[in-house]
Amino acid sequence: MFNHILVPVDGSNPSLLAARKAAELSKVFGSAVTAVYVVDPYPFTGVGADFAYGQSQYLSAATAEANTALDAVKTIMEEAGVPVKTLVGEGHAVHEGIVNTMVSVGADLIVMGSQGRRGLEKLMLGSVTQRVLGAVKIPVLVVRE
Repeated sequence: MFNHILVPVDGSNPSLLAARKAAELSKVFGSAVTAVYVVDPYPFTGVGADFAYGQSQYLSAATAEANTALDAVKTIMEEAGVPVKTLVGEGHAVHEGIVNTMVSVGADLIVMGSQGRRGLEKLMLGSVTQRVLGAVKIPVLVVRE
């Protein structure tokens, strides 16, 4: 039913729960799995040497955080006996990076976690999951704690 599952992760518990669910689905359907962690490559605006130094520090920290989250997904998939491809995607908005990765890998299902924010907090912070749901035309399975 599903040939390729995309699992966006951020290292949070809901995203790791989503990875576990994706592993289960992959075993049932024989699907390929790709996990992606999206980083904004240019989060700062500015000029000069201070900007370049800050950018370099940021990218190092963001890449380390991405690798930690993706390593956790690799462990989950290995324990389930499911091969996984991992990617560090780029996007000025996380949902854009997820959508771009979906297109590039040819995913036909997205399995992602949600923090389950409600009320004013959701309104103020927005929701990556909500934005993905509004931007794609493939099924999205939302996993909550």
